[in-house]
Amino acid sequence: MLKKALTIATCLLLLAFQTIAQGTGKESTTLRQPLVKQVNALNRGPKLVVGIVIDQMRWDYLYRFSELYSSNGFNRLLTQGFSCDNTLIPYMPSYTAPGHTCIYTGSVPAIHGIVGNNWYDKVTNRTIYCAEDLTAKTVGSESSAGKMSPRNMLTTSITDELKLSNNFQSKVIGIALKDRGAIFPAGHSANAAYWYDNGKWITSNYYLNDLPNWVNEQNAKDLPAKYMSKDWNTLLPIGKYDLSTSDDQPYETAIKGEKTVTFPHRTSQMTADKYEAFKYTPYAASYTFDFAKSAIENEKLGAGKVTDFLAISISSTDYIGHSFGPNSIEAEDAYLRLDKDIASFLQYLDNTLGKDSYLVFLTADHGVTQVPAFLNQHKIPGGTFLDLAIFNELNQSIEAEFGIKKSVLSVQNYQVYLNKDEIIRQQKNVEEIIQKIISLLKNKVYINYAVKTEAIELASLPEPQKKMFINGFNPKRSGDIVFTTLSGFLEGSSKGTSHGAWNPYDAHIPLLFFGWNVQQGNTHRETYMTDISTTLAAMLKIQMPSGNVGKVITESMKTRKHN
Repeated sequence: MLKKALTIATCLLLLAFQTIAQGTGKESTTLRQPLVKQVNALNRGPKLVVGIVIDQMRWDYLYRFSELYSSNGFNRLLTQGFSCDNTLIPYMPSYTAPGHTCIYTGSVPAIHGIVGNNWYDKVTNRTIYCAEDLTAKTVGSESSAGKMSPRNMLTTSITDELKLSNNFQSKVIGIALKDRGAIFPAGHSANAAYWYDNGKWITSNYYLNDLPNWVNEQNAKDLPAKYMSKDWNTLLPIGKYDLSTSDDQPYETAIKGEKTVTFPHRTSQMTADKYEAFKYTPYAASYTFDFAKSAIENEKLGAGKVTDFLAISISSTDYIGHSFGPNSIEAEDAYLRLDKDIASFLQYLDNTLGKDSYLVFLTADHGVTQVPAFLNQHKIPGGTFLDLAIFNELNQSIEAEFGIKKSVLSVQNYQVYLNKDEIIRQQKNVEEIIQKIISLLKNKVYINYAVKTEAIELASLPEPQKKMFINGFNPKRSGDIVFTTLSGFLEGSSKGTSHGAWNPYDAHIPLLFFGWNVQQGNTHRETYMTDISTTLAAMLKIQMPSGNVGKVITESMKTRKHN
């Protein structure tokens, strides 16, 4: 603070001397040049922006485990940065692909088009994957895991806008175990996006025709195998984990290759499944940060004349959360270890780029529901259902009453996709069938509301559900009917858990800003996932993304005077 105060004071003195010189008609070029340099230094952007998205991180994890966190990880971000403690997802369904896309576009599925991890494509009459690109080829392996690109995203991202702002001089790289966690944040014009495939980092020829040498060198180290050579035991003595349910619960799902759900997890004994099982361990987060550090070093991110951008997504927390649930010792241990990874990464940025010369934001793509069986143990409502069961029941009912086979094409993302062409071909009333399906859905004990998607605005729905339905509805990619379930109910099996609903447990996420131009403090006012890119655009003084609907979180930024 003292150094900054002296810098500002120097500027003021130089301004005063310049004014005097101008007043006497003797403007000093010697005085003016350092003044310009000082003012430019104050207005220059950060060397590097780092976006960290923690897949499936509920907001309460920031505080629930805070006494067990170190002072240099999550707690450093909280105490030295700015926390938006009431940040919400403004659409549904709350899944990984729309979450990452929303963060980086400042937009919603209705506009950016990524309505789920998958959706039913009405043109090709099949379910497609969000990032699939049949024209792309894998770079870095022989599998088809690289046939991906951001082409299904219909708007620009903040990373695109950064490159546009300086004629594509900025470097932008996306990194995640999940392809969708790397691709959509990196944007359309990224230098590269890397994701995980069977123990290696790969990419697509959308970005590169060959992996850089430094990536090949990283892959040659076979770090996943080295990490998996040691068993996953708790970081602390297991008795310290009194914020979690006791180990060995019948509703937890074992890691692939294991037969038990208890510590220690014998990862050292895994052979055939070790590269898949690796994703379900905290080691995968460390591996991701290892690769991020290598990217900064080898691509010289933050070393140029303009701001660069590194988009990191930590996917292992989602795999662990789905399998064991948010109240498990595994989830708690994963976050205690992640805290150490974040502390190490921040220290690396300090040493490499210098404190206050980089800007970090940390958030999540969605939260997670408690395991329904765990809720039931404690007399809290919850349960599961299967999209496939709904799909079969609806088709059978419509065929029995109207004589139409396969009137429902798909049930996914809390939506029903109708075979309108077939209904019309058989000269049946589409609206009548829609109302019949809505009636069938409402008769299910776990379904609260069911409405026609094109008539959401007119439906009698409570806020914020109506707004979230509208923001999530894209006419070319969404279904014809949308429904919500009772609190604690989710699509899936009796073991493990999931997310996707409008409820706060899925939609309340952390949001922290840290570093360059960030005002220390917090706010409890309602902010949204869409505000992140908007705020970054304001901080960097660049155009907001093309589908942006968010607002600037002004209190997160230091007040800067214009000259």
